[in-house]
Amino acid sequence: MATHLDLEEQEQLDRLKGFWRQYGNLITWTLIAVLGAFAAWNGWNWWQREQSGRASAMYDELEKAAQAGDAAKAAGVFADMKERFPRTTFTQQGALLAAKTQFDKGQLDAAATTLTWAADNAAEAEYKTAARLRLAGLLLDQKKYDDALKALDGATAKEFEALVADRRGDVLLAQGKTDDAKAAFNKAWQAMDPTVDYRRLIEAKLTALGAAPEAAKAPAAGSAK
Repeated sequence: MATHLDLEEQEQLDRLKGFWRQYGNLITWTLIAVLGAFAAWNGWNWWQREQSGRASAMYDELEKAAQAGDAAKAAGVFADMKERFPRTTFTQQGALLAAKTQFDKGQLDAAATTLTWAADNAAEAEYKTAARLRLAGLLLDQKKYDDALKALDGATAKEFEALVADRRGDVLLAQGKTDDAKAAFNKAWQAMDPTVDYRRLIEAKLTALGAAPEAAKAPAAGSAK
């Protein structure tokens, strides 16, 4: 009986050895890959937290420079942030803040360069669109109309749809393309939440162009009776 069991165990052991010889490496490498991926995921999360923490401290420094109106220091801190932590949210925010500080100090070319970096490198569509909106406004002031429209082409965040259309209308109007400007302003008016006061400004632009929205005309007509 014992011999029978010993033989059966030996056969099972031999089969196990054969199985391992055939599939052992595959199983081992699969486990390594899975465990490696898990370790990498934990490492990535730790790295992200570490990066974000350091970038946050630098953003605080940039914010203090901006509040003091020190455009040179703000630009220097931002340059360090984009070199060391280009993908963090704090660096994206830092680009907008640094550009505003530069703009307030009349450093228009520097502000445009900072905004262009954010427009091209921001990881989130919202920051990218905000940068493009501000860049388009700056280029509009400089009468670089084609460049302004090009900047708006990449402004795709849905939340900014109305503001992008409104800014496009401003550029087109400055180019003398009145009909195109009306269409852009009308799109902005329709996309803007009716409870937002800024919608009245868009409505005023349309009215000045003789294209007041029909929904806005009706109450005025009723009140005149």
